[in-house]
Amino acid sequence: MALIEWTAQLEIGIPVIDGQHHRIVDYINDLHVAEQSGDDALTGRVIDDLIDYTYSHFAFEEALMEEAGYDALVIHKNTHQAFRDRVDALKARFQRGESVAGELASLLQTWLIQHIMSDDTSYAGLVKQNMPRIEQQHSGNWLKAAIARFFKAD
Repeated sequence: MALIEWTAQLEIGIPVIDGQHHRIVDYINDLHVAEQSGDDALTGRVIDDLIDYTYSHFAFEEALMEEAGYDALVIHKNTHQAFRDRVDALKARFQRGESVAGELASLLQTWLIQHIMSDDTSYAGLVKQNMPRIEQQHSGNWLKAAIARFFKAD
Protein backbone atom coordinates (compact mmCIF):
# COMPACT_ATOMS: atom_id res chain seq x y z
CA MET A 1 0.00 0.00 0.00
CA ALA A 2 1.32 3.42 -0.92
CA LEU A 3 1.27 6.34 1.44
CA ILE A 4 -1.69 8.69 1.09
CA GLU A 5 -0.94 12.15 -0.19
CA TRP A 6 -3.23 14.82 1.24
CA THR A 7 -4.78 16.89 -1.54
CA ALA A 8 -7.31 19.68 -1.73
CA GLN A 9 -9.77 17.16 -3.20
CA LEU A 10 -10.07 15.62 0.27
CA GLU A 11 -11.17 18.90 1.82
CA ILE A 12 -14.83 19.58 2.54
CA GLY A 13 -14.32 23.26 3.33
CA ILE A 14 -14.70 23.12 7.11
CA PRO A 15 -11.18 23.82 8.41
CA VAL A 16 -11.54 21.97 11.72
CA ILE A 17 -12.89 18.84 9.98
CA ASP A 18 -10.34 19.08 7.18
CA GLY A 19 -7.59 19.28 9.81
CA GLN A 20 -8.93 16.19 11.55
CA HIS A 21 -9.18 14.29 8.27
CA HIS A 22 -5.61 15.31 7.46
CA ARG A 23 -4.46 14.01 10.86
CA ILE A 24 -6.21 10.68 10.20
CA VAL A 25 -4.35 10.45 6.89
CA ASP A 26 -1.10 11.09 8.78
CA TYR A 27 -1.96 8.28 11.20
CA ILE A 28 -2.72 5.91 8.32
CA ASN A 29 0.67 6.76 6.82
CA ASP A 30 2.29 6.24 10.25
CA LEU A 31 0.65 2.81 10.40
CA HIS A 32 2.12 1.89 7.04
CA VAL A 33 5.59 2.95 8.21
CA ALA A 34 5.19 1.09 11.52
CA GLU A 35 4.11 -2.07 9.71
CA GLN A 36 7.11 -1.86 7.39
CA SER A 37 9.43 -1.51 10.40
CA GLY A 38 8.36 -4.90 11.74
CA ASP A 39 8.09 -3.43 15.25
CA ASP A 40 4.88 -4.91 16.70
CA ALA A 41 4.95 -2.63 19.75
CA LEU A 42 5.19 0.47 17.55
CA THR A 43 2.47 -0.88 15.27
CA GLY A 44 0.24 -1.49 18.28
CA ARG A 45 0.75 2.07 19.56
CA VAL A 46 -0.04 3.53 16.14
CA ILE A 47 -3.16 1.36 15.84
CA ASP A 48 -4.34 2.51 19.27
CA ASP A 49 -3.65 6.18 18.50
CA LEU A 50 -5.27 5.95 15.07
CA ILE A 51 -8.41 4.29 16.38
CA ASP A 52 -8.68 6.66 19.35
CA TYR A 53 -8.29 9.73 17.15
CA THR A 54 -10.71 8.43 14.50
CA TYR A 55 -13.39 7.66 17.10
CA SER A 56 -12.90 11.10 18.67
CA HIS A 57 -13.28 12.62 15.21
CA PHE A 58 -16.54 10.73 14.70
CA ALA A 59 -17.93 12.00 18.01
CA PHE A 60 -16.87 15.56 17.21
CA GLU A 61 -18.33 15.37 13.72
CA GLU A 62 -21.62 13.95 15.02
CA ALA A 63 -21.89 16.71 17.64
CA LEU A 64 -21.25 19.33 14.97
CA MET A 65 -23.90 17.83 12.69
CA GLU A 66 -26.37 17.74 15.57
CA GLU A 67 -25.71 21.41 16.39
CA ALA A 68 -26.24 22.30 12.72
CA GLY A 69 -29.52 20.35 12.51
CA TYR A 70 -28.34 17.85 9.91
CA ASP A 71 -31.36 15.70 9.04
CA ALA A 72 -29.36 12.62 8.05
CA LEU A 73 -27.46 12.49 11.37
CA VAL A 74 -28.82 9.07 12.36
CA ILE A 75 -27.74 7.59 9.03
CA HIS A 76 -24.29 9.15 9.41
CA LYS A 77 -23.99 7.82 12.97
CA ASN A 78 -24.96 4.35 11.77
CA THR A 79 -22.26 4.54 9.09
CA HIS A 80 -19.71 5.49 11.74
CA GLN A 81 -20.85 2.63 13.99
CA ALA A 82 -20.60 0.06 11.22
CA PHE A 83 -17.07 1.25 10.55
CA ARG A 84 -16.18 1.12 14.27
CA ASP A 85 -17.43 -2.48 14.37
CA ARG A 86 -15.09 -3.44 11.51
CA VAL A 87 -12.13 -1.64 13.06
CA ASP A 88 -12.78 -3.14 16.50
CA ALA A 89 -12.77 -6.63 14.96
CA LEU A 90 -9.42 -5.91 13.29
CA LYS A 91 -7.98 -4.57 16.54
CA ALA A 92 -9.11 -7.72 18.37
CA ARG A 93 -7.35 -9.84 15.76
CA PHE A 94 -4.17 -7.77 16.21
CA GLN A 95 -4.37 -8.28 19.97
CA ARG A 96 -4.56 -12.05 19.36
CA GLY A 97 -1.27 -11.81 17.47
CA GLU A 98 -2.46 -11.56 13.88
CA SER A 99 -0.78 -9.17 11.49
CA VAL A 100 -3.59 -6.83 10.48
CA ALA A 101 -1.84 -3.46 10.09
CA GLY A 102 -1.86 -3.60 6.29
CA GLU A 103 -5.50 -4.66 6.20
CA LEU A 104 -6.44 -1.93 8.68
CA ALA A 105 -4.51 0.75 6.78
CA SER A 106 -6.09 -0.34 3.49
CA LEU A 107 -9.59 -0.35 5.02
CA LEU A 108 -9.05 3.08 6.55
CA GLN A 109 -7.61 4.52 3.37
CA THR A 110 -10.42 3.27 1.16
CA TRP A 111 -13.17 4.03 3.65
CA LEU A 112 -11.88 7.47 4.62
CA ILE A 113 -11.58 8.72 1.07
CA GLN A 114 -15.00 7.38 0.08
CA HIS A 115 -16.56 8.69 3.30
CA ILE A 116 -15.11 12.17 2.85
CA MET A 117 -16.06 12.38 -0.80
CA SER A 118 -19.66 11.29 -0.28
CA ASP A 119 -21.00 11.27 3.29
CA ASP A 120 -19.01 14.20 4.66
CA THR A 121 -19.55 16.46 1.67
CA SER A 122 -23.30 15.94 2.16
CA TYR A 123 -23.34 17.81 5.48
CA ALA A 124 -20.60 20.38 4.75
CA GLY A 125 -22.86 23.05 3.27
CA LEU A 126 -25.32 22.97 6.17
CA VAL A 127 -22.56 23.07 8.78
CA LYS A 128 -20.76 25.96 7.06
CA GLN A 129 -24.04 27.86 6.84
CA ASN A 130 -24.80 27.27 10.53
CA MET A 131 -21.35 27.72 12.08
CA PRO A 132 -21.83 31.44 12.81
CA ARG A 133 -25.12 30.68 14.60
CA ILE A 134 -23.62 27.75 16.51
CA GLU A 135 -20.66 29.81 17.68
CA GLN A 136 -22.91 32.75 18.60
CA GLN A 137 -25.24 30.52 20.64
CA HIS A 138 -22.23 29.24 22.58
CA SER A 139 -20.58 32.63 23.09
CA GLY A 140 -17.98 31.86 20.44
CA ASN A 141 -16.69 28.82 22.33
CA TRP A 142 -18.37 25.81 20.70
CA LEU A 143 -15.41 24.68 18.59
CA LYS A 144 -12.86 25.15 21.35
CA ALA A 145 -15.03 23.38 23.93
CA ALA A 146 -15.90 20.52 21.56
CA ILE A 147 -12.27 19.94 20.64
CA ALA A 148 -11.34 19.84 24.34
CA ARG A 149 -14.27 17.49 25.02
CA PHE A 150 -13.57 14.97 22.29
CA PHE A 151 -9.80 15.02 21.83
CA LYS A 152 -7.16 14.27 24.44
CA ALA A 153 -4.31 16.73 24.67
CA ASP A 154 -1.17 15.48 22.94
